[in-house]
Amino acid sequence: MSTQWWHDAVVYQIYLRSFADANGDGVGDLAGLISRLDYLQDLGVDALWLNPCYRSPQRDHGYDIADYYAIDEAYGSVADLERLVTEAHSRGMRLLLDMVANHCSDQHAWFQEALVADAGSRARERFLFRDGRGESGELPPNNWQSVFGGPAWTRVADGQWYFHAFDSSQPDFNWRNQEVVEYFDGVLRFWFERGVDGFRIDVAHGLFKAADMPDAVGDGHNYGMWDQPEVHDIYRRWRAIGDENEPEKYFVGEIWVPSLESMTAYLVPDELHQAFTFDLLVQPWESSRMTAAIERALGQAAAVGGPPAWTLSNHDVHRTATRYGQEQHLDAPLPTDMIAAARRQGTADLDLGVRRAKAAIMLQLALPGAAYLYQGEELGLPEVFDLPDDARQDPIWLRSGGAELGRDGCRVPMPWDATAPTFGFSPSDATAAPWLPQPAEFGDYAANSQAASEASTLALYRKAISARRAVFGEEKSVQWLESGHPELLALRRGAGICVVNFGDHDLTVPGEWRAELVLGSESFGSGTIVPANSAAWLSVVRVPLGSAARSADRARTGSPAPQLESTAP
Repeated sequence: MSTQWWHDAVVYQIYLRSFADANGDGVGDLAGLISRLDYLQDLGVDALWLNPCYRSPQRDHGYDIADYYAIDEAYGSVADLERLVTEAHSRGMRLLLDMVANHCSDQHAWFQEALVADAGSRARERFLFRDGRGESGELPPNNWQSVFGGPAWTRVADGQWYFHAFDSSQPDFNWRNQEVVEYFDGVLRFWFERGVDGFRIDVAHGLFKAADMPDAVGDGHNYGMWDQPEVHDIYRRWRAIGDENEPEKYFVGEIWVPSLESMTAYLVPDELHQAFTFDLLVQPWESSRMTAAIERALGQAAAVGGPPAWTLSNHDVHRTATRYGQEQHLDAPLPTDMIAAARRQGTADLDLGVRRAKAAIMLQLALPGAAYLYQGEELGLPEVFDLPDDARQDPIWLRSGGAELGRDGCRVPMPWDATAPTFGFSPSDATAAPWLPQPAEFGDYAANSQAASEASTLALYRKAISARRAVFGEEKSVQWLESGHPELLALRRGAGICVVNFGDHDLTVPGEWRAELVLGSESFGSGTIVPANSAAWLSVVRVPLGSAARSADRARTGSPAPQLESTAP
């Protein structure tokens, strides 16, 4: 079978609310996105993924959907979405939407019907209503906790409780109810008929809960709340619906599970095409940890016969420039809460963080598989920690009483123009301020300024995306080059070599590699020197593989290997 587009696609994630505001109301919209499609085409991406833009009361900014068949008025209309599909396709870019099927908004017509219906009614069976514990049902049905903090149960007027894995405004569907199953069949087909090329599936491991919903016990992972075997029946059903189309539609899952075996179960040929490899995202800036994460993902890919979907950032974690500029914690991420490793607070050296983030994207783009990029990362944007309390809107902030900052800091609107009001996010005659305030320093990262500089982060992204396939080709296997230095990662794929220096001293590439410099994340005085905290792509002329390299799935041979020489004093 020929290579599918998603095998090596570069996919750009758009948090629509914060991307570009065309009508001046302070909220990004579809018209604003359409106006910036040429920027994305120049960046060189193959596809766009939109965070939810369906009709919603915006308690969780789109992840609480009131109508799956409509576009929220703040963003535009179904006709605007269809125009976006047409415009994106004309530029050679595909369009993915976000499917939030684990839960809906408490304003969804079904849930409003359930609230006034009787216990045990058809309306309540679409959700997870249960009687409470205690003498009069005054206690929640079990001890499950919300991902956003606090109990996962809310009591209604007649005394029953409903379950919500996230905010109380986001009731979970009962996926054992056939009405729910058939409803989402219709939702998929509706958007496929409008030209959408596929879906990213939110909390894909969460649709089903254990039928008896027992109390959570043990190591902190709620085994009754996540990753139930019945979920695979749904993805087989969805895959069949996608395969009805020509070309077939694409599904990528957001899946957080504690084992490789659990993850690979979602990636068999008749279920999801890909799942995000979050393991790389949660690692500190440390060579051996990054190498191990890559090897685990490549091992998973080999097990299922499909390429990984790599990402270093998204709308749920702190930005890479800030994460890599903070003190690096070398403790392993908790398997029950890996995402916590990517939402640490603390001061950051942003110059160092941007330098490392530029090197990290070159590593990500050198790997086989799809690369997902979050908007603004190509500008090196930092996390905004010092938003005013009254500006914060994330349910995590609200439900934790301010103990957790939440995700607002990575969602601050994009800076397009260094000198324009709102840095060009909204038109100059806007009637409202951006929905989250932009810090003054965002002007230093503006896209128009970076587009004029060959040394900018944006310029590096453009060059790397453009050169990626030419340097590394379609080769799916990776060979690790033995550096003899613990702070240097070097891999070969096809005719390309990616070298990442995780240390604080410059390193010299050995002459035995006989490779020439194609691209570096920093200025190179010599093609043989990799500066500290930077990355380089080399084109192979002749590399003595044998003892110099090993396959990612083979053990080290123990043979001598070319050494990198430190240029540090």
